[in-house]
Amino acid sequence: MMIFILASGYLFTVYLLLALAKRTGTKTVPTSFPSSAKGKHKQEISVNSQ
Repeated sequence: MMIFILASGYLFTVYLLLALAKRTGTKTVPTSFPSSAKGKHKQEISVNSQ
């Protein structure tokens, strides 16, 4: 009976961790930087020789 309880707890923990990883894995783009995610702004570097 003890093995059944431990195995059930282990499977439940793995299920919760997988659900949490799936939920956080969909939010790969940070919402605080929307312009960098869209790729509208390109940084141009000019080098002037003197």
